Amino acid sequence: MVEKLNYGKIMAVVLITVLIWVWADLALNEEFSVSGGTISMAKSTRPNLWVSFNDEPSVSINKIVLKGPASKTADAKRKLKEGSLILEFFLDPQQEKAMLSPNELDVVTFLKQSDRIRQLGLTVKSCDPNRLSINVVELVKKSLLVVCVDEDQNPVKTAAIEPAQVDMFVPKDWEGAKLEAKVSLTRSEINQAKLSAIEKAPYIELAPGQTRVSVKPVKITTPPEEELLGDYSITTATLGITLSAILQGKYGVVLTNLDEVIRPITIRATPDAKRAYEKMPYQVILEIDDEDAKSTEPLRRELVYNFPPEYDRRDEITLNQQPVTARFKLIPLTSEQPQ
Repeated sequence: MVEKLNYGKIMAVVLITVLIWVWADLALNEEFSVSGGTISMAKSTRPNLWVSFNDEPSVSINKIVLKGPASKTADAKRKLKEGSLILEFFLDPQQEKAMLSPNELDVVTFLKQSDRIRQLGLTVKSCDPNRLSINVVELVKKSLLVVCVDEDQNPVKTAAIEPAQVDMFVPKDWEGAKLEAKVSLTRSEINQAKLSAIEKAPYIELAPGQTRVSVKPVKITTPPEEELLGDYSITTATLGITLSAILQGKYGVVLTNLDEVIRPITIRATPDAKRAYEKMPYQVILEIDDEDAKSTEPLRRELVYNFPPEYDRRDEITLNQQPVTARFKLIPLTSEQPQ
């Protein structure tokens, strides 16, 4: 005779088994440590406050020891391996209950309260460092002169800026030359500003990597360089000749049109660029290649006009004549043996 199944008893056994497994998982807490975590300062809601870790916007956590059920630790390890778990935490000292004082943070307490850790179902047992010092600097509003720079931080001297000054919060000990806010323009923005004014917000750098941006933008225009360049003649041009280590000491260079090579050079440039060019060690350079020593044909090469790089990059100096082509010979040098 087949007995009837007691589904109630079966469900009870299954439930008890599941509870045992859950209890066992919860009871079997595991610990594991991770590195590569960072704590970064959240953007302050108070513009007159600068908070940092010794003037740095973030600090690394050498080691965090996490603890929790085996299934949760395994899940966290998997996410770390996949790269889907980034241990980056943001600190707002004004709202953080883990602050031991206005200038010190209890890192373990801070991490325990983190939503990122809570979502993992884990807790923080310890970490290194377990305390962090925090700098809090009150800022004051001052009027700053706006200066325009290019991508290499060189001044764009032709830029017209409106308004010429902006009010921003800065450290109260900033005075004199420190009272500047920068507007950085790309090459394309500089060209665009020749046609119509562009708007951009000035910024200050409180420390390397820590900037504050003005809430009010300024308008920048850059007159075309042609309006600023003048015609000049460089009457005394010094020639430099470059040879590789292979050719040096083995060949001499004889120019057959030296007068043409060192004749006055006509340029268009700003006054500053012209003065800088005159101060260059060599105004023109003849580059000799290793292959020139093997050539059986007359040697000819266009001169390199050695314009100052910072002015050449900003199109503040250009050649206003046809480039000169040097004609030259390589003469093998012979060393005499002592008698």
